[in-house]
Amino acid sequence: MILEFGTIAALGFTAIVVIAITKGARVVPQRNAFVIERLGKYSRTLDAGFHVLFPFLDSVVAKHSLKEQVIDVPSQMCITRDNIAIEIDGVLFLQVLDPMKATYGVTNYFAAASQLAQTTLRSEIGKMDLDRTFEERDSINANIVDALDKACEPWGVKVMRYEISNINPPQSVKDALEKQMRAERERRAQVAMSEGDREARINVAEGHKQEAIKQSEAIKIRQINEAEGKAREIELLAQATSQGLALIAHAINTPGGREAVNLRVAEQYVEEFGKLAKTSTTMIIPSNLSDIGGMVASLGTLLEKGRGTASPVIAGEA
Repeated sequence: MILEFGTIAALGFTAIVVIAITKGARVVPQRNAFVIERLGKYSRTLDAGFHVLFPFLDSVVAKHSLKEQVIDVPSQMCITRDNIAIEIDGVLFLQVLDPMKATYGVTNYFAAASQLAQTTLRSEIGKMDLDRTFEERDSINANIVDALDKACEPWGVKVMRYEISNINPPQSVKDALEKQMRAERERRAQVAMSEGDREARINVAEGHKQEAIKQSEAIKIRQINEAEGKAREIELLAQATSQGLALIAHAINTPGGREAVNLRVAEQYVEEFGKLAKTSTTMIIPSNLSDIGGMVASLGTLLEKGRGTASPVIAGEA
């Protein structure tokens, strides 16, 4: 009997030891933390790894994930500053930094953060008009994060970011916004068309202006070239005439020059007189028509006088 009782006691003690070890051994997963109480009072926080607790004295009162967590904030009705009711929902991202504060600072930090996000969102929407709610989402998100982060700091929770998912105005407001957007698009189209037409007219006018300038410049250059050509022509004719007169004067001064001039004048006289007789039915005949020699001699005297006055000029030109 005594042996059996000892065996039973040993087995019972072994069972108690196994149960104690089983209840005292704790394995904490990575990125998790367990909050431990001893006899109802906070003792310590267990990090990732294997830990042994005192059986029947220590107990795990809270298990927290240290990873970034996502909370779906339910949709709610918000009133804008211009008294338009819109339905908005969002997503909140937070992370537990201090498990002890998250355990004893608030009953349920998930529900607390969600409710605080809703109230802050209503406050921010009430400060702006409907049109600005669509344009300033980033500003609304930043303001909500700042307000939540200050409120959640005593809870050991860090608010990472908040994102508005959807903004749903009433159907009447949607219709009005659609009409407004359509009118704005039509206005922009008309402005673009008018600007295009204006640019086209300006380009055409500029083209005509450049064409007129080029034509006037071409006319100017042509006139200058023609004037230079005429001036050069006159200059060359004058030089040729001057040289011809100089050669004639030189030829007259040579031996037999006067006789040659007299002969040439007589030939031209007879030739021109013959032409006059052919082309006209009425002709005035000089009284001394038979005295051609005397007339030639008179012309020779005139040439001699003219040579005497012109020769210094010709010599000077030469």
